[in-house]
Amino acid sequence: MLNPPAARACPPRFLRSLWLALPLAMLAGCGGRAPDPQQAAAPSGTEQAASRPAHVPGSVPPLQAGSYRVLVTNERSGDLSVIDGPTRQVLATVPLGKRPRGLKISPDGKRLYVALSGSPIAPPGVDDDDLPPADKSADGIGVVDLDRLELLTVLRGVSDPEQLAVSADGSKLYIASEDTGQAVVMDAGDGRVLASMPVGGEPEGVTLSPDGRWVYMSSEEDHQVAVIDTRTDKVVATLDVGERPRFTEFSDDGALAFISGENDGTITVADARNHKVLRRWKLEGDVLVRPVGMAVSHDGRLLYTVTGRGRMLLALDVETGRQVASVEVGPRPWGVAISPDGTTLFTANGNSDDVSVVDAASMQVVARIPVGSSPWGLVIQTAK
Repeated sequence: MLNPPAARACPPRFLRSLWLALPLAMLAGCGGRAPDPQQAAAPSGTEQAASRPAHVPGSVPPLQAGSYRVLVTNERSGDLSVIDGPTRQVLATVPLGKRPRGLKISPDGKRLYVALSGSPIAPPGVDDDDLPPADKSADGIGVVDLDRLELLTVLRGVSDPEQLAVSADGSKLYIASEDTGQAVVMDAGDGRVLASMPVGGEPEGVTLSPDGRWVYMSSEEDHQVAVIDTRTDKVVATLDVGERPRFTEFSDDGALAFISGENDGTITVADARNHKVLRRWKLEGDVLVRPVGMAVSHDGRLLYTVTGRGRMLLALDVETGRQVASVEVGPRPWGVAISPDGTTLFTANGNSDDVSVVDAASMQVVARIPVGSSPWGLVIQTAK
């Protein structure tokens, strides 16, 4: 089987106009789609949507103690797939709104917050001026009742949100407003904007430290991470990291932060207590290596990252950055999550409309679960 041609990493907005001469049909990623040679017979996103179970709020039994669910945002179909983790069955599909991407669960486990955006998806090579106008009325944070699996409301007041974090006490949301270059702090209850601050061009990744003290927010255009003190809601440090940083993951003890640099294929390792860059790993491989979503193993020994248009899930030694295992999971995997017992990994494959299930011990794909169109992010829900 021939490997698909490597696609260019997504450029900052100001460079997209330089690529207008490239035929869009040859490009995938940044919202573009390409055929999956491993799953050529897979149904289209529309067909999959038609086959998913119709959902009546409150019709799915409550999550039982000891079990878990995988919640998946589907960027193009505008909905949430709810997967039973142990059986790998899709239990429900919850309508959300336009372009759901980043998602986080409240500390009490009762609410799911989802970033919704009316900004059009921009394939590489297309200038922003050539895109349809953004539907600003669609921007906001969707609030989902996780008992009834129902969208309760959309909190407005934030422009083009991409990812978010929830404060440790559940009272505040920290939101990356991509088109304004701002971090927005919002009341999680009524949606009031409590604070906002510049954090660099096209902020994306938003992660709360395990102790709840710090929020790390990445700027794709400036190749930096802003550190926000949740006690004061002010930026207290800025880290220079890899090119086009996407996601941040913390070690369980909060000592280290790992920041994926998509465009230069790096992981930056930072001292998360003193907010200093310690080292940078350059990831190598026989295929395109563009790290995006990440997760740390429960024993703290491995960092997992998916590589977007590189189609791979990698396992890295957290001490050295050495690649210890890899597996091809599907086209454009963007998010990754780990089951509560640490035995299973899930990846959201944006260009094949499915979620890959990977056995963590063997690093082999054991199943692929059809979901909505362009799955983007995942989070694990456990019973509280």
